[in-house]
This record gives sequence, structure tokens and C-alpha cells, in this order.
Amino acid sequence: MGERRILDIPLNRAEGDLEIRVEVADGVVVDAWSAGTMYRGIENLLIDRGALDGLVITPRVCGICSTTHLTAAVRALDDASGAKIPGDAVRLRNVALMAEHIQSDIRQAVLMYMVDFAVSAYRAHPMFDEAVARYTPLRGSSCIETLQQTKKLLDIIGLIGGQWPHSSYMVPGGVVHAPDRIGLMRCRQIVRDFRSWYEQKVLGCSVERWREVGTAAGLDAWLEENPSQRDSEVGFFLRFARQAGLTGLGRGHGNFLSFGALDLPADTRVKAPSATLIAAGFIQNGALAPFDQGEVTEHIASSWFEGYEGGLHPFEGLTRPYASGPDGGRYSWAKAPRYRGLPAETGPLAEFLMAGNPLFSDLVGRGGPDAVIRELARLVRPASLMDALDTWLEELLQAETVELYNPPGEITDGRGAGLTQAARGALGHWITLSGGRIERYQIITPTAWNASPRDSAGIRGPWEEALLGTPIADPDNPVAVGHVIRSFDPCLVCSVHAVRGGQSLGRATLQV
Repeated sequence: MGERRILDIPLNRAEGDLEIRVEVADGVVVDAWSAGTMYRGIENLLIDRGALDGLVITPRVCGICSTTHLTAAVRALDDASGAKIPGDAVRLRNVALMAEHIQSDIRQAVLMYMVDFAVSAYRAHPMFDEAVARYTPLRGSSCIETLQQTKKLLDIIGLIGGQWPHSSYMVPGGVVHAPDRIGLMRCRQIVRDFRSWYEQKVLGCSVERWREVGTAAGLDAWLEENPSQRDSEVGFFLRFARQAGLTGLGRGHGNFLSFGALDLPADTRVKAPSATLIAAGFIQNGALAPFDQGEVTEHIASSWFEGYEGGLHPFEGLTRPYASGPDGGRYSWAKAPRYRGLPAETGPLAEFLMAGNPLFSDLVGRGGPDAVIRELARLVRPASLMDALDTWLEELLQAETVELYNPPGEITDGRGAGLTQAARGALGHWITLSGGRIERYQIITPTAWNASPRDSAGIRGPWEEALLGTPIADPDNPVAVGHVIRSFDPCLVCSVHAVRGGQSLGRATLQV
């Protein structure tokens, strides 16, 4: 065994403060620790507040997926109150959430992930000059187009919810506002214009043609079918990543989790195998099992919190910050969520696997998940949402009257779980109410799942595990570490302002 070295890598282009510590031997990562270096305590801010206060406060958890947090918060209150949501209110909730997902997916892929293709580490890559022309921050052609096109989608949320981010238009029992007919037509036109750009620029083909790609061999054939597909963002991503040797990096545990999202209104033309467009489930060793929120726990053995041993369900969970210092064995402000006691990856790839998507099932079945497959899932997820998004807007336009709200009655006591899928994966809000006030509130975000530290059994979190075997060609610029982590789309502001002190044996900063 050669010399072992510890590198502390403060990861840029991640939402929030993230530090990755890796142990390197013989040029590859042999151990890893993921540290969320920020504590926010929003769950504790909610205690003793009015039952509805979370609808205003929790969207402020994140400026990227605030609509998703509002969705989870209102679903928790719907659950606690037994509210019945009118079909049109479901449509309006879904449309805003989908618009947020789609813009986030494309921005992350182009502005956060593929930017790394234009760094000096790839100067010898045969596609480097084109990568620089496409992905140089603020100047690359793809970066500029992505910003111009995706910001238009956010107008949909503004038309429905009044503003973005941090809108608060959802309430228990429905929504408080719907656009008029002109507003709905504007939403539909935004969706159709974006789809046209997405097909031309991102896919290089129609959404229908992309959906015909059902195997790894079919993907290879699609890539060589014509220049528009080969030179699209998807095509360029695949060609660059394969030539860079990224295939196989970032495998992880192989467990996948989805809470499910986007309820189907009773009279909709949208079809899905379950009651939600995005399916819920848990996959272990390739076997799919139904999702049961009672199997969710959080561990704090490696987190700067105190109060319990083992794992607790969020209804019983505690958030008591305790900075134990660098020698206390704890190293992150993120907790360690587990499902059936196991770490689980969540995000677009998990969603495709729950749905039995043939392409991603074949890709993962051949060699397990990796950073390339994970990022590809994010790039093409919008193709799986656009038909339903357009249909729900059409159904709203065809309605004689739009029904927005069913009064849920006074919300005083009880508890509820608000579960949905954010752009980055499974998001849950758990609320306990007493006398009309919040007695307990717990939030588990997608990045808490993916970025979790070790649990009470010492088992690594998903991307800690995924880093094992990652090559470190240049310790001063370990770009491959960034590829693996960013394939999960990290967002630490949701998960965990305190910075750990202490000395590290080495430090490297990823170049931009």
C-alpha cells in the first residue's frame, strides 16, 4: 500500500456549505466523509407557532426549490386535517412544482455539472475547445441559452403563486389563487415554447423519439443517428464523459428511494400506474418494494446533535444542536436519514427506476449506477414531465369553472406527513399540532439522504460510499470528486452557520 493522504475539499458550485474529506491511497479514494458545515435550525423556529406558519417559513428553507417545500408543508397539513383537495387545485399545485423541477434540472446540468468539462484538467481532451465555448461560466453559449430559457418557466410559478421563490399560495384544502384564462394560456405557451427549445437544444430530437430509447444499445444507436442528436447537450455530455473515462465512477450502495409526487386528479386524462405521476418506492438489490413512511428514521451518531441513540422516526425526532469539536467523532450538521435502517440514494435516477423506465433499468442493471447515468437522468427527466404538464394546463383551460378550495375545518390537533419529490429527490415534512400550534416539526431533504454522514452502525451515506474508488490524478484539483458529488445535485442549505475548526493534513480546492 502506498502513501495515504487526507484531502479536505470545500466543494464549490453547491448550494450551501459543503466540505468533502477523502483519504487517498495509490491515487484513488479509499474512504470519504461528507460534512455539511452550516446549521440553520428552521425546524426549531417553527415550534409554538401557529399551525399555518410553516406555509410562510418553510419555503425560505431554499431559494432553489421553495415551491417543493411549500408543497411538502401543505401536504403535511392536508394529512393532519384530512383535507380533500379539488382536482383543479391539484393541477395548479402540480403545474408549479413541475415548472420548478424542469428549470432546476437543466440549470444544474449545464451551469453546475458540465461547467467542469471546461476546466484546465481537461485541456488534453479532444472536445475541450468545444466544452469551453459551451460551458465557460457567464460566457458559454449553452450557459447563456440555459439562463434565458429556464427563467421563462419561473413565470408560470409567478402567474399561479404570485412570486418565485418563496410563494405561499397553497393552503390546506387547495390553493388561494388561479390565473385567469389569459394567464393560463400564457402558461401553456411558455411550456410549449420551452419544449421546442428543449427538443432542439437539449435532446436534439423530439420527446417522442427520445422515449423510444429503451436500452444501452439503443442509446448508442441514438447517439450516432444524426448530427443534431450527437451535438445536443445530451449527446455532447455522453460523448465527453465517455472519452474522459467517467463511466463507472460513483456507484454507491445501490439503494434507491422515492416518496412519489404529483397526485393524479380523479378526472384527468393523464395516465400513470399509480395514484401519482412520479411513483413511490424503495429498491434494494434491484428489488422494488412499496414505500412506507413509517420505515423512515434519522440518525445523529456522526452529526452535531444530541439527544438519542440509534434512529428515530421524524414524528419522534429531535433537533438539538451540539458542536462536539473536532475530536468528538461527529463531523456534519446533516443528519443521517435511513429507510429500513439503510442508506438510500434519491433523485431523478431513483424516480426512473421506480417507474421501471427501460433505458435506466438496463443501464443500471448492466453495471450499477454511476455519475454519468445519474446526471443523464437529470438531463432527460423533463421529457417525462412535459406531456402531463401541458395536459393539466389544457384541462384547466377547458374547465367551465376552476374549483380551488375545500375548507378543511379548524386545524388544532393531530399530526401529518407531507411527502413529495423535490428536484433533488425525496422531501418530507412531519408536523405535530397541539391546541392549534406546532408542537414538533421535522424536515428531511433530498440532500440529507444523499449527503448523510455515517449512521449509528458506521455505514457511510450514499455519496460517501459513491466516492470510493474515485481516481485523484491531481490532488490540487481533484475534479473527479466534483463529478461524483455533483451528479447528486448537492443542496446543503436545505440540509444543515457553524464551521468546524481543527487542522487538516491537506486541502484542495476544485478549479472553476
